[in-house]
Amino acid sequence: MSTATRAALQVTVTAPVVSFRDPMYRGVQITLPCPPPTTVGGLLAAAAGGWDFVKPELSFAMSFHARGRGTDLETYHPLDRSGAASSPAPRNRDFLADVTLRIWLFDDIDLWRRRLRRPRWGLRLGRSQDLVGLRLDEVVVHAEPGVLGSALVPEAVTATPASQRLRLASAVVPGNTDTRWGSYRFDPTGRCDDVVPGSRSTIDGLALVPLASPHPATITVRSTAGDR
Repeated sequence: MSTATRAALQVTVTAPVVSFRDPMYRGVQITLPCPPPTTVGGLLAAAAGGWDFVKPELSFAMSFHARGRGTDLETYHPLDRSGAASSPAPRNRDFLADVTLRIWLFDDIDLWRRRLRRPRWGLRLGRSQDLVGLRLDEVVVHAEPGVLGSALVPEAVTATPASQRLRLASAVVPGNTDTRWGSYRFDPTGRCDDVVPGSRSTIDGLALVPLASPHPATITVRSTAGDR
């Protein structure tokens, strides 16, 4: 293989319906246009059997596309001020339909292929009841930069106005005691043809930029001693 190319494991995840709650909106179920890196990292961790079996250096590139979206009703189980369950109520929920998530893993390809072929836990995307379809392919990645298309990339590498700026969770400590946030660029239409500087590319010219590790170990948990 030439020095201008490298191998990667391309993981194609499909689902009929998904919803990724936007934490910036309280009291309503507004969906993000794509899964945050923490959701994708969680799917990989489920395949491995938990974060304890995943290297803190985990990194991947990703793209996402939804062919439709809509709104339905979902039963909401709110908690009262004491933390006890109160009466359930219907609530509008945004959702994305007929979605395809692609993940590119560049390290430990054989290990991840084995893990994803026989996952330790069920693979889900978004809600716990939404199982996914999975396909694995070993592909060649080219050194030439690609176009944004349907890729999710850090805002630091491109600020193209043809894309949407997203503030997404990059890593979460179990129990949601701390979160690292990151700024990203994404085009929900998947049609942005602006070149992403410094990226690699797929055979069809899509930009690939490895994202920062979503592993919880990458977060330095803030001390809560002063709050006691």
